[in-house]
Amino acid sequence: MRLDSPRIAPLGDDELDADQTAALEAFAATGRILNIFRTLAHAPKALLRFQQWGGYVLSKRNALPEREREIVILRTGYLCRSGYEWAQHEQIGLRAGLTPEEIARIKQGPDAEGWSAADAALLRAADELVGDHFISDATWAALDPLSDKAKMDVVFTVGQYTQVSMMLNSLSRRSPMRAARPRPSKPTSPIRAPASGSRRLPSNAGARPTS
Repeated sequence: MRLDSPRIAPLGDDELDADQTAALEAFAATGRILNIFRTLAHAPKALLRFQQWGGYVLSKRNALPEREREIVILRTGYLCRSGYEWAQHEQIGLRAGLTPEEIARIKQGPDAEGWSAADAALLRAADELVGDHFISDATWAALDPLSDKAKMDVVFTVGQYTQVSMMLNSLSRRSPMRAARPRPSKPTSPIRAPASGSRRLPSNAGARPTS
């Protein structure tokens, strides 16, 4: 973590206004609200749009298989020095089929021994996008086993998690799993799950990659 304390604290239930409560309803329905979302709730309209795009990147609409997607996300989080993002997606990566050894090797990059050519191309694409905002011709050619849509999703995934890492590094330092607690000096007004039939946002940009 880069900060000793959060610059913008996650909001407790008792601190939420109506727009913030509405923006967090879908997360409340899952039984927990990660600190990143409680922090982003300071900008509730941005949070709603962020969740829609993040939901795409973490969903099966992303043409990258889950394991390959997590290689890209973990490498991006590592390059961006986002400990919060790494801790979150280390667990997701294990569930997606990465081994502990592969996750450790992601830190060594595309030239580490043990990667397939396809995995190394994904890691190199992440390196180039984070470092130069451009995938070289050679790396683009190495991604040829992927469809054009999957290649686009490599770019989208690195872009999304570069943005997430910027937010986490600059705004927060808390554990991704620790919920902000209501402050006892104010009367609490807990978030309620949305009523049956109301519109819910996808809940998959959190801990499990269904989004």
